[in-house]
Amino acid sequence: MNASVFFLALRRMRAPLIVLIVIYALSTLGLTLIPGVDAQGRLASPMSFFHAFYFVSYTATTIGFGELPVAFSEAQRMWVTVVIFLSVVGWSYSIISLLALVQDKGFQQVLLTARFVRRIRHLGEPFYILCGCGETGLLVARALDRDGIRVVAIERDEARIQELELEDFAADILALCADAAQPQQLLMAGLKHRSCRGVLAITDDDSVNLAVAIASRLINPRLMVVARVASPSIEANMMSFGTHYVVNHFEKFADYLAQAIHSPSWFRLVDLLTGLPGQEVPERHDPPAGDWVVCGYGRFGQAMVRNLQLQGVRLTVIDPESSLPVDVRHICGQGTEAEPLRQAGIETAVGIVAASGNDTNNLSIAMTAKEVNPELFVVVRQNRVANEVLFDAYDADFTVVPSRIVARECLALITSPLLTRFLGRIRSWPDARAASVVKQLEELCGQRVPLVWGVRLNAAEAPAAHRLLMMEQLPMALGSLRRDPAARTENLPILPLLLVRDGRDHEQPGDEMMLHAGDQLLFAGTRAARMAQNLVLDNRNVLDYVLTGEDVQGWLWQLLSSSRKGAARHRT
Repeated sequence: MNASVFFLALRRMRAPLIVLIVIYALSTLGLTLIPGVDAQGRLASPMSFFHAFYFVSYTATTIGFGELPVAFSEAQRMWVTVVIFLSVVGWSYSIISLLALVQDKGFQQVLLTARFVRRIRHLGEPFYILCGCGETGLLVARALDRDGIRVVAIERDEARIQELELEDFAADILALCADAAQPQQLLMAGLKHRSCRGVLAITDDDSVNLAVAIASRLINPRLMVVARVASPSIEANMMSFGTHYVVNHFEKFADYLAQAIHSPSWFRLVDLLTGLPGQEVPERHDPPAGDWVVCGYGRFGQAMVRNLQLQGVRLTVIDPESSLPVDVRHICGQGTEAEPLRQAGIETAVGIVAASGNDTNNLSIAMTAKEVNPELFVVVRQNRVANEVLFDAYDADFTVVPSRIVARECLALITSPLLTRFLGRIRSWPDARAASVVKQLEELCGQRVPLVWGVRLNAAEAPAAHRLLMMEQLPMALGSLRRDPAARTENLPILPLLLVRDGRDHEQPGDEMMLHAGDQLLFAGTRAARMAQNLVLDNRNVLDYVLTGEDVQGWLWQLLSSSRKGAARHRT
């Protein structure tokens, strides 16, 4: 890349350089042909090539040491006058061309790309490639940066790149302005880099996300690939060639809402575990069971109808199309007027979904329906980020924001891979059990969304615990990992959710459960509690204190302490 920048600059500066070379050559040649004079005024031989080139060099660059090595003849001075004007023209042309080259957008992009590739090559920390830096990308980048995970971003919109660079990140976000659908751009972003851990294809274009997923699976199959998608056909395409995780935000929300109608505490638990850590806990809204109205039968509307029907919910769809390819009651219209809503039975319905692709229409549908039936549960779809103020002012029961749904799913997959496994298991829980876990989390974390993290008891992630269990083969209970390293009699605000051992899952393991080397654990709690737990897992002295209550010091401190005790005994 550095060589290409050099040769590109030479190619763009070819004409100015040729002009300078010709001017210098003619000027030097003239001085070697024109005779000079000696100190007595007699004709002398012309200047040598060396002295001629030396004189032209400092004259053309306006340094001007004078007439060296001896005074010039009148003919030489006349030629030097021509040389001065020629060199001024040549250098002016060259400097103007150089300034134009530096200001050229294409050349600037080449320089930025070369710098980007160089920084990627020397990156030694684990990182994820983020394709797409819209609202979803910014949410993911902020959360990963807060967790100390590096991000390399690819975005084709230069304005979004500039916005990303203005963000107050703890570590620099390496960003490349390019089309992520091109495999070459992915390679420059470090797709084959030894420290790359995964690729997040979360642009707002399904075809681009598909191209990124295919390229990632072909070029580096070991990487985790997470792709955003809205089209069911493209989702099936991605799954067919082994994309690890496909996030269809419409299907995901529709599935959660349909499940929440029958298990509201389950939905509350999922909402807490997949939320953005540290944010305020959202107000609880339990969707009621009964008749629902769906306005709009696009991708989101189809997902809602499909999932609600699976749960046995009675539906009426309002859509401008005269006929729909689904066996459901249909009213032709927009839903923005009261008459189609009344025909759909809005007076007796318990909920409405404003699912059209137009934000103004969705707000109009919600407001009109609420006037007819003030007790209605309202779900409204927000399509554009710019309209967030309007949706916040309306304050629906649920506002479907695709970027936030995708960001939450991506973060859950990256920061706590076991969470997906745990969420799959709690689907079969009775609602009362989910309500019990929700209560425990709210008591531990207050009004903040808990942090969810996973730990594997191995030498890399838990060196102190692994040495105790594997090398010394001493017993250790799960409750030890919940004790406060500053006061072992107190527990940290941590809730164990899952333990995986030899492929078997143990849900909500108790404090008395004995741990084995290689166990995988999933916890939920506060960020401070996680840091304290990491200290227990990493530091053997802290672990010994938690297990035995003995405050063991390091060997140097022990040596100094024993020396002082011995000296004290000697004095007595």
